[in-house]
Amino acid sequence: MFRKVVIVDDDEVSIFLTETMLSVYGFGEEYKTFLNAPQALSYLTSIFEGQSTEQLPDVIFLDLNMPFMSGWDFLNELRPRAEQLKACCKIFILTSSVDKEEMECAKKYSFVQEFLHKPLEENEVLRLLKKPGTNP
Repeated sequence: MFRKVVIVDDDEVSIFLTETMLSVYGFGEEYKTFLNAPQALSYLTSIFEGQSTEQLPDVIFLDLNMPFMSGWDFLNELRPRAEQLKACCKIFILTSSVDKEEMECAKKYSFVQEFLHKPLEENEVLRLLKKPGTNP
């Protein structure tokens, strides 16, 4: 089980389904959700500025296609913090996109763990909980 899980998605139904699926399998103790990337970025930035990376979430599930700021823009903003993120936070792209080009693009971000498809299913949650390097 992870301590803190963040879900960033502009679709409330997707957030509900993801959080419910994760909760059923005891994936996290605490869930924090954001309906847009700027709010999530502001949250993470405040943690980085406070110099207490202990407060960073253990896991972030990130949608790619969002208004105002896409998931790609969000990742670009976090790129300067890549090493800090890799040390304590697992980022999973969770999207309805099946574009192979996007899957390849995700590999350019060293701090992104994996590219997952919506909706998050039981077998994926169980696999992530058992995956070496993902379990706290």
